[in-house]
Amino acid sequence: MDQLTQLQARRIALAAQGFTDRPHATPTMATFDRTVARTGVLQVDSVNVLQRAHFMPLYSRMGPYDVDLLRRAQHGTPRRPRRLVEYWAHVQALMPVELWPLMRHRMEKYRGERGKWGFTADASLEPQVLAAVRDRGPVTARDLEDDFSTGPRTKQHWGWNWSEARKVLDYLYLVGDVAVAGRNSQFEVVYDVPERVLPASVLAAPTPTPQEAVTELVRRAARSHGVASGPCLADYYRLRLQPTPGTASVKVAIDELVESGELTPVAVQGWKRQAYLHRDARLPRRVGARTLLSPFDPLVWERARAEALFDFFYRIEIYVPAEKRVHGYYVLPFLLGDRLVGRVDLKADRATGRLLVQGAFAEPGAPPETPHELAGELRRMADWLGLDDVVVGERGDLSHALGDPLAR
Repeated sequence: MDQLTQLQARRIALAAQGFTDRPHATPTMATFDRTVARTGVLQVDSVNVLQRAHFMPLYSRMGPYDVDLLRRAQHGTPRRPRRLVEYWAHVQALMPVELWPLMRHRMEKYRGERGKWGFTADASLEPQVLAAVRDRGPVTARDLEDDFSTGPRTKQHWGWNWSEARKVLDYLYLVGDVAVAGRNSQFEVVYDVPERVLPASVLAAPTPTPQEAVTELVRRAARSHGVASGPCLADYYRLRLQPTPGTASVKVAIDELVESGELTPVAVQGWKRQAYLHRDARLPRRVGARTLLSPFDPLVWERARAEALFDFFYRIEIYVPAEKRVHGYYVLPFLLGDRLVGRVDLKADRATGRLLVQGAFAEPGAPPETPHELAGELRRMADWLGLDDVVVGERGDLSHALGDPLAR
């Protein structure tokens, strides 16, 4: 069995995620396509304290880019149909449209379970809501709320006090009867029927068996990871590592990919779990990255993997009471070379045109150049976000050290 050091595994993972790709002075749609091929999916999240989550992994890999590239990929152009569609692929995520047939086994599972989280919709309203979407779409849940409300919405269950229309639309989306056409300026989901959202060739593609779909998703996860354990491979597209009897299996997928030579079992220094190396994985001599990572970046979204690769213990503290937070509300890891050397709590104060560094913290063993490099990255991000100034607060052992580099 082959063996890898932690450093080798880390560099392989960074290369697989696109952090060693040759930068383009001005990112183009070709740059965009290459980057999405690396990440596979872009997680969507409503938090907008800095920048929406799905924009950030592209920035971290491509550098400052025109966000219209993502809009064109999401919505298509007269010359080329849409490349991405939103679905429950990792969690809520933008995924390449060709993954739609691979998600049909998930759609059927949700149909049998009547949704997810035990959050059920009124089945009697489904035909009417679907007909309304077909007749009036694209529509938001708010557009249909008056037509299908059964009384005033409650104030209970913060964040989940959905209208009846919203519940039914969410179910129809999970089972594939409607698709997400986009988001409006309030970040509300806009729904439409799949034939008006997805390319006809995607809708006409044959449906793989559940095991074929799981195997292909594990294959893609392995490519995006470079090297990974079984739980890492399962998590990337939120597959169950230990399925219920009679369902498709990640273990069967891994065994098939090992048998075909696409995956090689390897041991990684410090990892207790069996790891697998993708045959296309590349081990670079060095990684010259310098960027900030979203909390929802594929490189760090599986926190146990981030700790195994980088010795980086990371928890997002959005839902932690302010007085109990260790690092801050929206904390981004700082990648320098092949290491995570710091973390910063950031906020875009758009009203005043300032990027607020509310806390800056060095990791153990961070190199002396960390403040200088972080200052350069903060300035680059502020420019990309259209903010005029970077203002550093008092919290964290890096905060005072950032002052001089930013002034220069």
